[in-house]
Amino acid sequence: MSEQIAFSSLLGAPVYDSSGAMAGRVREMAMSPRHDPAHVSDIIVKASGGDRLLSAHGARIAESGAISAPGKVDEWPPLVSSEGLLLLERDLLDQQIIDVSGRKVVRVNDLGLFLEKTEDRIDHQAGERSYSNGGSFKIRVGRVDIGLRGAVRRLLKGLVPRKALEAFTAGMPERSIPWEAVDLIETDPSRRVHLKLEYERLSKLHPADIADILEELAPAAREAVFESLDDEVAAEALEEIDPKLQVELMRSIDSDKAADIVEEMDPDAAADLLGDLPEETSEEILEEMEPEEREEVTELLAFEENTAAGRMTTEYLSVPPEATVADAIEKLRAFEGAPESIGTIFLVDSDDILAGAVPLIALVLSPPNSQLSTLARDPLIFCESGASEKEVTEIFDKYNLNTLPVVDEQKRLTGVVTADDVISILRAKVT
Repeated sequence: MSEQIAFSSLLGAPVYDSSGAMAGRVREMAMSPRHDPAHVSDIIVKASGGDRLLSAHGARIAESGAISAPGKVDEWPPLVSSEGLLLLERDLLDQQIIDVSGRKVVRVNDLGLFLEKTEDRIDHQAGERSYSNGGSFKIRVGRVDIGLRGAVRRLLKGLVPRKALEAFTAGMPERSIPWEAVDLIETDPSRRVHLKLEYERLSKLHPADIADILEELAPAAREAVFESLDDEVAAEALEEIDPKLQVELMRSIDSDKAADIVEEMDPDAAADLLGDLPEETSEEILEEMEPEEREEVTELLAFEENTAAGRMTTEYLSVPPEATVADAIEKLRAFEGAPESIGTIFLVDSDDILAGAVPLIALVLSPPNSQLSTLARDPLIFCESGASEKEVTEIFDKYNLNTLPVVDEQKRLTGVVTADDVISILRAKVT
């Protein structure tokens, strides 16, 4: 059995103890996310002697909204601290949350609570309690109201009779999201730990969606969410964010955390970011990075930003011209760089001079013992490191490329420009 009631309608509702006397009124409802992320754990009752903590599992809610509970009011423990508790009105109403299913940021207008009848028995596994009053309800947070209905319900509460208000709002379209699709936002790191709030659901979204969500959040919430993300997820999302906002986010976190994120980024994106940061901040991050990643990014920082070398990544696959398809596949399996940079296998001689390019599809269609030099496409398209962004985009457009090798004055392969890099160039020109 399950029925729904608006959380806002319970605020201020009378609470009666086992003697039938009115003990106080509902001031708040609380969840304990560490133990149960879906159900209300306690009702905070404003009583004459101060706030009391009433277990929600023992409470019964009448159709009128009035709550009856076992025990006398003076037996209910006083509220000493709300540490570890998520208070529904204080922490949720009018607050920003992340709608993971809709991939957007929304504001909470009300909450839909489901009253689930529980059996009158002890179930140690589920943590249920037994009462002699004919059974009890568990209160589950089922939906988050983000539409006009919840806002109007709260605005007119106390001004319009309850029945009339219910009838009036019933005709309004419902806009809500299931509680399971919500990622809460907590700006205080220590409180986030106490509540055991994590952004696992957000982390599973596409990096571009995470970037959009971060851009929609208020600054404090944005920084809190970003700092809490896994380094790899944060790096992927950061590459999709506007450069100015990238700088703000990186300056809001410690240099060691920033270094961990930069190490997970594509080298070209990392170099662009560090180039936009104040020199002092950039140097602090570089000092915290691992030697290999630091050297790679430092080399790219030496190039002018608006050139092919300034846009290229040093993550690419290269093999000698005499290598076979089988050799290339083995190297491909061990490759740890970005997927977009491996659409082409580049052939370089012992002096790193570019000798050819083999499309990845050719490996799939050819026998394992085929020599790659026989599969190289003709003509070999490349650009020099000093080529302008305009030249790079024109070459991509003319030859319909996915990747473009970049060479130095001696025709040595130094890096690769990808289609993603070109999209970034074009997007910067129209924003």
